[in-house]
Amino acid sequence: MMTGIEAMIELLAEFGVRHVFGNPGTTELPLNDRLVTDRRLQYVLGLQEVPVMAMADGYAMASGSIGVTNVHICCGLGNAMGMLYNAYREGTPLLVTAGQQDRRLAFEEPILGGAMTDVARPWTKWAVEVRRVEEIPSAIRRAVQCALTPPRGPVFLALPIDVQMESSDQLDLTPIRLPDTRVRPPTDAVERAVAVLREARNPAILAGSRVTERGAMSELVALAERLGAPVLSESGTTHGRLAFPSRHELNGQGLPLWSPDVRERLAEYDVVLVTGMDLLRQYVYHEPSRAIPEPIRLVHLDEDPWQLGKNFPVEVGVIGDTRESLREVADAWDRTATVDELERARARRARHAVRHAESRVRLEAAIGAELRERPMTPLACMGTIARVIPDDIAVVEEAVTTTNTTLERLGALGNTTGYFGHRGWALGWGLGCAIGVKLAWPDRPVLALLGDGAALYGAAGLWSAARYRLPVAFVICNNAQYQILKVGARQLGLPNARDERFESLEIRDPEVDWVALSRSFGVEAVRMEEPDRLADCLRDAWKRDTPLLIDVPLRREAPPRLNYG
Repeated sequence: MMTGIEAMIELLAEFGVRHVFGNPGTTELPLNDRLVTDRRLQYVLGLQEVPVMAMADGYAMASGSIGVTNVHICCGLGNAMGMLYNAYREGTPLLVTAGQQDRRLAFEEPILGGAMTDVARPWTKWAVEVRRVEEIPSAIRRAVQCALTPPRGPVFLALPIDVQMESSDQLDLTPIRLPDTRVRPPTDAVERAVAVLREARNPAILAGSRVTERGAMSELVALAERLGAPVLSESGTTHGRLAFPSRHELNGQGLPLWSPDVRERLAEYDVVLVTGMDLLRQYVYHEPSRAIPEPIRLVHLDEDPWQLGKNFPVEVGVIGDTRESLREVADAWDRTATVDELERARARRARHAVRHAESRVRLEAAIGAELRERPMTPLACMGTIARVIPDDIAVVEEAVTTTNTTLERLGALGNTTGYFGHRGWALGWGLGCAIGVKLAWPDRPVLALLGDGAALYGAAGLWSAARYRLPVAFVICNNAQYQILKVGARQLGLPNARDERFESLEIRDPEVDWVALSRSFGVEAVRMEEPDRLADCLRDAWKRDTPLLIDVPLRREAPPRLNYG
């Protein structure tokens, strides 16, 4: 005999799950009660569902496995929905569970009860309420497989409290076993893709987060080097993981944010190979609305047929595992490329290497010109941070108007797995995400770069960092405003924004005291206004065994636009 909640713990623990991120209510207490004596799973407590979900998100992305959360019925799920949206946009494999009211009360429309599956379904791959205790093992197996198979994403299970507590001797505890999802692409499609690439005079590659998430970085590097093609990352609005090594000479930096700028950036290319990204998810409507110039011939590789030709017609669409597809395209190129084509590829690579080096020199000069300004400029702040971060760093970014992909453009990121940028844009994600990353990678230094406005949404997560003694360095890029909204207002051409007049976009009068707030949650905090002192403080942070928050006041003037390369 075993209860429903015991069966869930058994299957998850056997699968290798070690953490459950949660904030409990009455309908979730069977799990917390069982974990008093069953220590195979550590319950990581968050004080509110925003940091809870963000922690699970960061843990899943870093570990590459399932992140498990347990939130409160209805209201708790409501608090978590912004972070669920982030996970959905990222394709993060999360198992989100919530208690449901006792089935015997359902007809009476009890307090806190509701149709949670209807709420969660639009932002999950699968959402279901388990109605019988005997269904729990099948629901757990199906949910984990659904979350972890491409296209990956979150799933949701509602668990009535009586189903959690009910016992049965008819529970099928067959372990969770995942299928091998590495599907090879069709040979004919690969050959057609290579034929188009061989005809290119000036090819480029657009790459996104799924290159890293599917372990295909070395294959992408090999193909880019063969083609002599620069690799451009997806726009900052959806750029979540590194798509290409930041120090490589073929790193073409990131796409701009808006359609006209994207068109201008891509205008020189005649063939573009797309891999590991959604083409394209734009942020603000601009004319011309088509971001990809019409003459460009597109070759698109993806594991999800839905992405091929979804927004832009493709010349060749290749369905298959990201790593296998890139490898087979490279192999086919080696078999068919002529001596002249190989020579043109080498010349292109040399030309792009010069451009890459010149771009970095210009950026370093711009940083040097701003180092004496006070308060620090965003560029000076990021240049300072770039000097001291170790090669094995994990960086979580939720400070878009400060970071501006500066670390990538400087080549400061020495590894290709430890970068996590915002993709869904529900705020409050970065602080909790960094905690989850640290739990997944306890031996790697973790740096969270957070805008003050974004961090306030998830500030309660500092308590969890203190409780579990997680040595994360939280840097608050503090400009006391929602600066991205000022940039957006100008981009929309709003009349008062053109005159530098804004309503309710400041976080001042009173300004938040981040040092006092952080210390109230149990996290030591300091305020740093000088670049050299900031650098020294960060060097010390990597040696700590407890978290540290660094409040960095930045220039308050909003830039006219964001620069991504």
